[in-house]
Amino acid sequence: MQIIEKTLRTVIRDVYDFPKKGIIFKDITPIFKDAKLCEQIIDAFEQKFKDLDLDAIVGIESRGLLFGFLLANRLSIPFIPIRKEGKLPAETYKQSYDLEYGQATIEIHQDAFEPGAKILMHDDLLATGGTIAAASKLIEKMGGQIMAFAFVVSLDFLQGKDSIRPYCDRIFTLVDY
Repeated sequence: MQIIEKTLRTVIRDVYDFPKKGIIFKDITPIFKDAKLCEQIIDAFEQKFKDLDLDAIVGIESRGLLFGFLLANRLSIPFIPIRKEGKLPAETYKQSYDLEYGQATIEIHQDAFEPGAKILMHDDLLATGGTIAAASKLIEKMGGQIMAFAFVVSLDFLQGKDSIRPYCDRIFTLVDY
């Protein structure tokens, strides 16, 4: 695992003052230029979760949809998107949550899974944990059981892991800052 962590640290770029002054944004988009690295990321996630009895993977919009979908296909299980309000076409459940500059709402289709489903939650980056905590509330409201969390990157100094541990303490990241 140390090899992929080292590689990710060299590929993920810092973008200063984005999305606002004083923020150092960890940009994962350079990863997508390297098909071999993307394959290694999916391999690492597969090795971690292949023996976990999962019914589906939930990916959080927007970049959580990318690796989440690939991993679900690799594990031959369904993929479920959670998207921003107004982006899913059928009947949805909604969950609002606070952002540092306002509020956001995410949605999941009401028929995404059956109660009791064992779910892996995936997003590209864990910061404060607000979005993934809101997504976890949706899963629990629908009767799902969160089995683990998977992230490419965690910004540990923002303590997002603490905000999601109440939903599941199995948290896997490829690189921590």
